[in-house]
Amino acid sequence: MAAKDYRQLLEDLRAGKIEEFVVTPEEFMDFQPIYHDYEYRTQIEGKAERGGELHYHLIKRD
Repeated sequence: MAAKDYRQLLEDLRAGKIEEFVVTPEEFMDFQPIYHDYEYRTQIEGKAERGGELHYHLIKRD
């Protein structure tokens, strides 16, 4: 299985091309450094779900 392009997923989320994406516990260690270095990470929020999945979405501004 090919690794996810987390940077592209973050960009697609910010651009409104996707509404959310999911990071599994197994993927988190690969995702975390990319998320930490992403300059717009304050605009993106992750919500932990049962089973350890993280669902990331754009923070809605009023």
